Amino acid sequence: MGLDPMATRKREGGNSLSRAMEDGSKRTMKFGKKARAASLAVKAFCLSLILAAAPQPALAAAPAAAASAPAAEASVAPAANEAAAPAAAASEAAKAPAFPRMKPVEGVGMPVDGGITLQDQYSPLGKYAHWIHDSVLMPIIVVITIFVFILLVIVVVRFNKRANPVPSKTSHNTLIEVVWTLVPVLILVGVAIPSIDLLAKQFKPAPAKALTVKITGSQWLWTYAYPDNGGFEFTSYMLNLRGQPVINNGVREVGSDPSDGPSHLEVDNRMVVPVGEPIRLQITAADVIHAFAVPSLWFKLDAVPGRINEKVLMIEKPGVYYGQCSELCGVKHGYMPIAVEALPRAEFNKWVLSQPGGVIDGQPAPAEAAPAASAAPAAAPAAAAPSAAPTTEATAAASASPAPAA
Repeated sequence: MGLDPMATRKREGGNSLSRAMEDGSKRTMKFGKKARAASLAVKAFCLSLILAAAPQPALAAAPAAAASAPAAEASVAPAANEAAAPAAAASEAAKAPAFPRMKPVEGVGMPVDGGITLQDQYSPLGKYAHWIHDSVLMPIIVVITIFVFILLVIVVVRFNKRANPVPSKTSHNTLIEVVWTLVPVLILVGVAIPSIDLLAKQFKPAPAKALTVKITGSQWLWTYAYPDNGGFEFTSYMLNLRGQPVINNGVREVGSDPSDGPSHLEVDNRMVVPVGEPIRLQITAADVIHAFAVPSLWFKLDAVPGRINEKVLMIEKPGVYYGQCSELCGVKHGYMPIAVEALPRAEFNKWVLSQPGGVIDGQPAPAEAAPAASAAPAAAPAAAAPSAAPTTEATAAASASPAPAA
């Protein structure tokens, strides 16, 4: 096929037009580059003229700036030192030795090998409950068990087919029916009276000025807060087991400190409370339901998310008392122990003051604060006296010198 001459001419004309446009754009770009270079040269020339016309102010400003630099450094240095002082104090506080932990006594506040009864109790409610168990419930259980066993033996021996071929047709006996109705009722009343009394004492509100400790259960740790002692708080994790996989990262192994108690029960930070006074425990949870339970203190209370449960704790004897979370709360439920360290009030106050921001609840400030406060006003006149002395001496010298001649 032949090519159309008209189409060929149009194509050639379009190509020449595009080449012309490209050449024009290239020339425009070259002109823009030359214009920018010329403007930069003009700016540099003008700047050099300005510097040449005013050399003295610039040279005079340089020594002033150099002289102001040491002054600025001198003014910044005290501020930097003041800002660094709290950090240094905090680092020194961190280096200070922690409050010594109490070493637990074997068999006190902890389970023992071969134990089949309640742990020894160290709270008034625990002793009362232990008395109910040993002196009320167990005797009744033993007597009923022996009585039923005797009845079974009598029935087997006296009323079998060989010993009693003709069974009795007696269907009612008023005396027996009254006895077996009233005796169980009396037994239940005898059990109910101390039991209800124990329940009432367990949930008796704490006194208004009782120390408050807030306990929060989480998976799988406890958090203890002391709102009456400055509001400080800390977490409590179970210590890792020696020779076993790590349970809590960053926590030491049990047995690495002489004050450690049994494995699976010892923690890195114990809940510390005073001895011999009621303590208000407010218990809640952050995720799922937990239960704060210490058997040797007769204490158990559920920790429910979104709710605060409250109960009073009183410990009669200094020591370390162990417990565990008693509500299935996840995969590491068995690794959520509780350790309560009970100290005399004086030792507890020292422990509180060793905590960051700790203050003694319901007590006056430490004895050192009063002398310091009284010494501060006395120091002000003493500091003012030396500064006033030169003024007085200068006035005396001026009055002693002869007046100038007229």
